[in-house]
Amino acid sequence: MELLRDRADAGARLTWLLSPLVVQGDATSAVVLGLPRGGVPIGAAIARGLGLPLDVVVVRKLGAPGNPEYGFGAIGEGGIRVLDAQAMTILGITDEVVARIEAREREELERRVASYREVRPKVPLAGRTAIVVDDGIATGGTARAAARVARAAGAGRVIVAAGVAAPESLHALMEDGSADLALAALIPNQLLAVGQWYMNFSQTPEREVLRILGEAAAEQ
Repeated sequence: MELLRDRADAGARLTWLLSPLVVQGDATSAVVLGLPRGGVPIGAAIARGLGLPLDVVVVRKLGAPGNPEYGFGAIGEGGIRVLDAQAMTILGITDEVVARIEAREREELERRVASYREVRPKVPLAGRTAIVVDDGIATGGTARAAARVARAAGAGRVIVAAGVAAPESLHALMEDGSADLALAALIPNQLLAVGQWYMNFSQTPEREVLRILGEAAAEQ
């Protein structure tokens, strides 16, 4: 399977996939929500391509003690929390551990929300289609939390779109009702690491996220 060149390439491919699913150029019908940090530049490309407003949805992975990249859940704005019971059992994670890790991540989440909202006021989602965008979906925890944030904010339809995603994670997002539709530019049979499917998977700096969101606010 071919690789994505970079996040701009992912954005272009997803724009093509999403174009028949929304009313292009109608800012009242749909909103693109990028997950910081890597989902924001992809979301910006989609928003430009489809003529839709760009906003951000902030989520944080709940990572295992000693191995933070191994997620057992995620949290999102508005008190949203999703947990992977199977992963918690495997890792032996107790409610007390969850509470401790969530408190730390919630503090960072609120800091980021405050920072982003200084440059990009929240776009109302009530009755609109929310297109939740990330650069990759492995287990799907953060995507699930983001989709539920959008749903809780009143989105009439939630579409999750990623540069690359595990097929079972896309199916799970739709099966549990988190998303009405979940799609990706690349859907490999086995996804060990998101970065392996990009030729250029360099980190997106925080200043770049703020710049993109500031431009989105100015264009509205």
